[in-house]
Amino acid sequence: MLKIDDLRVNYGGIEAVKGISLEVPEKEIVTLIGANGAGKSTTLLAITGLIKTSGGRISFQNEDITGMAPFGIVSRGITLVPEGRKVFSDLSVLENLRVGAYLRNDNLQKDIDWCYELFPRLKERSWQAAGTLSGGEQQMLAVARALMSRPKLMMMDEPSLGLAPLIVKGIFDIIKEINRQGVTILLVEQNANMALHTADTAYVLETGRLTMKGPGKELLLDEGIKKAYLG
Repeated sequence: MLKIDDLRVNYGGIEAVKGISLEVPEKEIVTLIGANGAGKSTTLLAITGLIKTSGGRISFQNEDITGMAPFGIVSRGITLVPEGRKVFSDLSVLENLRVGAYLRNDNLQKDIDWCYELFPRLKERSWQAAGTLSGGEQQMLAVARALMSRPKLMMMDEPSLGLAPLIVKGIFDIIKEINRQGVTILLVEQNANMALHTADTAYVLETGRLTMKGPGKELLLDEGIKKAYLG
């Protein structure tokens, strides 16, 4: 579904992403793990068109989307759940969901109901300002808002960041359920243990370069991965 060839991204004089290539097959969960500063978030932002690439090619469903405006990329079925959630604090839960569907002009109720089915707590807080929600609830809202555009590929940047372990397990259960319902997932995550347990395929990114690839559960058993990421 998504194919990246020799992607390069520069910040000033620094090359943050150094010629990486990866693939995200349709209806799979693919994870990108690595330390802070490895280039994981930069890769997602380049895919969405929010930062410019300095080389390489990004294709989605066999269409070259390199350098395309973010609006065009969302319209093709790619959405991002950003790091830090970034909900619209002053808007209600329901208003945030409607913002997620800003490209649509059809009836939203079926998808709102689906989001509330996935996240019953959001339904209970439908008219509550998003800024007053707990961190876990805001993460649920960020995921639900992304789903409102009916994505084919949903990219998630550090969905477990700053959340209690029980909430993290619930978020990952939802990621698997969303995938079961047909949405392809590209997951950037520092919680390597949860990410590798969840993913069909995993890539390891170190200082802007891919150093390893394999089935998630196989990488869990790799001694180098255990030492570097699993503690």
